[in-house]
Amino acid sequence: MTDVTANERSTFEIVAREDFSDVTYLLEIHHPLMARAARPGQFVIVMSHEHGERIPLTIADFDRQEGTVTLVIQAVGKTTREMQQTCQVGTKLYAVVGPMGDPSHTGGARKIVCVGGGLGVAPIFPQARAFKESGAYVIGVVGFRTKDLVFWEAKFRACCDEFIVCTDDGSAGIKGLITDGIKLAIAKHPDIGELVAIGPPVMMKACAEATRPHKIRTVVSLNPIMVDGTGMCGGCRVKVGGQVKFACVDGPDFDGHQVDFDDLMSRLRRFREEEKVALERWSASCRMKNPISPGPPESLPPAQAAPGLSTAQVPPDLASEPLVLPDPFEEVEGG
Repeated sequence: MTDVTANERSTFEIVAREDFSDVTYLLEIHHPLMARAARPGQFVIVMSHEHGERIPLTIADFDRQEGTVTLVIQAVGKTTREMQQTCQVGTKLYAVVGPMGDPSHTGGARKIVCVGGGLGVAPIFPQARAFKESGAYVIGVVGFRTKDLVFWEAKFRACCDEFIVCTDDGSAGIKGLITDGIKLAIAKHPDIGELVAIGPPVMMKACAEATRPHKIRTVVSLNPIMVDGTGMCGGCRVKVGGQVKFACVDGPDFDGHQVDFDDLMSRLRRFREEEKVALERWSASCRMKNPISPGPPESLPPAQAAPGLSTAQVPPDLASEPLVLPDPFEEVEGG
């Protein structure tokens, strides 16, 4: 067993935060041991407070020297919306388990396309960097709705030999979908050996169909419903090539041409009504009784703070405006 000094033990403190849009935000967690162990393609399971839900989040970046792990989160449900309010610099997460999952295989490819759409833009970055470090020619393709939502462009350009940005409105890069960027890359490089895609299921399915006629190996990263992350609960089962696999231990990377995406999307929607009720109940509790007033975090009433976390000031607009969240199964704003 490796000896761990006191200053290496992580308290899961949030040391940096950045908001990319109204629904997408970055959290940088101090966790030296995990930063040292993390590999591209792996994920963590996070609990924001003692009574919180366990949610899987793909590792978007890690810095071994600084001892930090970066997560990019999208507010698509009760827990991620709650974390958007409470997870501020200086607060701490109750639990972070990982790194979990089989690391991505980033060696051997001579020319590869790394595709990120929706929330997949962030976690495709460490894969692009790893492929570049292994000596591959890397073509990055990322998609956003508009120029204002583009992030990490400089980071991608630093590790990609070519970089294609796709936007719905054409305000940055080319106007079109992720698949339009893939078609451009294939037309220019008929010797592409592999494509890796991370994003909403409908996007990854489209990527797999775009490469199928060209017989390009296509790897997708799946993030189904997950509970324990050890393969015991069976909640993350997916159908791949007619066989049942567990994303937490057999993946999260799978052959995109073999994944049953229709079954995956059906399973992801299985608890939509329960998720909606939980979100509405939490949203109502945030707005009842005392209105949120300006002031330091410690001045907030206890009812407005998440248990197990330091209190954080909640933006007034979140307490007064109707709650509108993106559909996690579609291309959504914020990368």
